[in-house]
Amino acid sequence: MHIKELGHVVLYVSALKRSANFYRDLLGFQEVYRGDGVAVFSSGRTHHELLLIEVGGEPIRRGHPTPGLYHIGFKIGDSPKEAKQVYQELKEKGVVIVGTGDHGITHSIYILDPDGNELELYADVSDEWKQNPKAIMKPVKLLNLEEKI
Repeated sequence: MHIKELGHVVLYVSALKRSANFYRDLLGFQEVYRGDGVAVFSSGRTHHELLLIEVGGEPIRRGHPTPGLYHIGFKIGDSPKEAKQVYQELKEKGVVIVGTGDHGITHSIYILDPDGNELELYADVSDEWKQNPKAIMKPVKLLNLEEKI
């Protein structure tokens, strides 16, 4: 067996409307279907990349790391400029940014969805990993995205 790509992510959410609107309106996912306690989204790459299932309850309260999902990464571009644009858009919309990082091959912005799931919005800034797979293990550097474009 050989996994070809990550196909989709399914998240249990406390409030479908709030979460579906976040992924559609803020992150720009194309909504394929919403109803019966579920919402389905696609970026157009495949039939669906994200499925939300409403289960009620309370959002996650982050604290000390525990076993389980850490974050989901969504590619938002191929340049440092695109990362800066997304960062500024998030700030303008009042989204809480929990961190940023220069991973050498990506520039990343970390946010939380309405249920407290951490999302990494990243731009590929180097293809060094194609020649050197260990490039993904470089120490993370501080990434300042505060400058206006």
